[in-house]
Amino acid sequence: MELETLTIEQIQKGLLAKEFSAQDLAQSAFENIRNKDGNLHAFLEVTEDLAREQARVVDKKIAEKENIGALAGVPCAIKDTILVKGVRCTAASKILENYVAPYDATVVENIKAADALIVGKTNMDEFGMGGSTENSAFGVTRNPVDQERVAGGSSGGSAASVAAKESVVALGEDTGGSIRLPASFCGVVGLKPTYGAVSRHGIIALASSFDQVGPFARTVEDCETLFNVIRGKDPMDATSVEYKIQDTRYKVQGLRIGVPKEYFGEGLDPMVGDVIKNALKLLEEAGAKIVDITLPHVPYALATYYIINTSEASSNLARYDGIRYGTVSTGKTLLETYLNTRGERFGVEVKRRIMLGTYALSAGYYEAYYIKAQKVRTLLKQDFEKAFEKVDVVAGPVSPFLPFKVGERSQDPLAMYLVDIYTVPANLTGLPALSVPSGHASSLPVGMQLLAPAFGEQVLFETGKALEKLLQ
Repeated sequence: MELETLTIEQIQKGLLAKEFSAQDLAQSAFENIRNKDGNLHAFLEVTEDLAREQARVVDKKIAEKENIGALAGVPCAIKDTILVKGVRCTAASKILENYVAPYDATVVENIKAADALIVGKTNMDEFGMGGSTENSAFGVTRNPVDQERVAGGSSGGSAASVAAKESVVALGEDTGGSIRLPASFCGVVGLKPTYGAVSRHGIIALASSFDQVGPFARTVEDCETLFNVIRGKDPMDATSVEYKIQDTRYKVQGLRIGVPKEYFGEGLDPMVGDVIKNALKLLEEAGAKIVDITLPHVPYALATYYIINTSEASSNLARYDGIRYGTVSTGKTLLETYLNTRGERFGVEVKRRIMLGTYALSAGYYEAYYIKAQKVRTLLKQDFEKAFEKVDVVAGPVSPFLPFKVGERSQDPLAMYLVDIYTVPANLTGLPALSVPSGHASSLPVGMQLLAPAFGEQVLFETGKALEKLLQ
């Protein structure tokens, strides 16, 4: 039996039937990591001792006929911006190279309580700034589908680990598309939950009004299972909310799917557009109603996002001076120490965003840039509210183009920022969005993005499952 190919449900049934043990599952994951990760570089740290101890606990529970958690025996990878107690957490930055997390993030507490096996910390763009995992201070993560190409970003390591079957599920974090883009590029499922649905306690912040932790998996059902483990209110995060699952079973029959004209215009690779249109046609043939809609302020979303993102990033990253935590480069004065530390240990993209954000927040420019961007954010939210009066979900591509080659866009920041053009509206509005594998173009995976009203994850999962079945 190939343990690395099993779903969560199959793992649970197999464990209870004693067809294999949690130790077997851990062993299978680590063999895969040893065999594959030298080329892929999905992991920054492998936590073999931790996972094997967790596996022993699961096997003991089964032997003593105790109840097991929803993720019992499931190998799970964690993006390296999420704290796991006693394990290095670098955010893929030299400034936090030797930082060891003193406590668990709430989402990690949740998956530990559900008996998951934490197999390691995954590579990412430094502090989540990028769409290709080329901005990591510790090297590029390659796409398991085609190792000449990027895995997407910033959660590229998490997506690659699931796609390469080094883990069954993984946690990522999405600020402007950082779960959905790598999910699309690597051919796996990825969810950016509603803002506030999942706790951000214990997450290294990039842009606090956008950041949201979410799951990766190979099937929509596994993605849903992991989401249900991590969601909910957390007293340690004032922005988190009580999440009640809507007890609704959405059917494709009669489902109204909105297709914005702005998502199929200039800049979209025709091959990507054809895959998405084919998937929409399958849903329509299954009984869904396709509705043409418009989101008039979407063309301004990318500019709006990057003004707010860089502003929040410059504020959040002010704490990294090498003195309270991280690595310090000493100077003759305190100011020189700060300048040396930040100058030597932040990467190019991080410095760029800090400078852009500081500029946007400075006296004389604050109203011209930051305040104006927040007003456009409100208009964009209103666009979606109007759209959801007519439709149940909004559908379109995740990325305007296919996974690109390593190094192809890294020298041109604007070309790289365009990767986010279809994903940032969900972060600006706080809406949930799911990337579902929808076919291939030139043998490369293409993901469809589905968006729903706030706390409408259930309709996303049901639509995603329906699409999976139609594409089988």
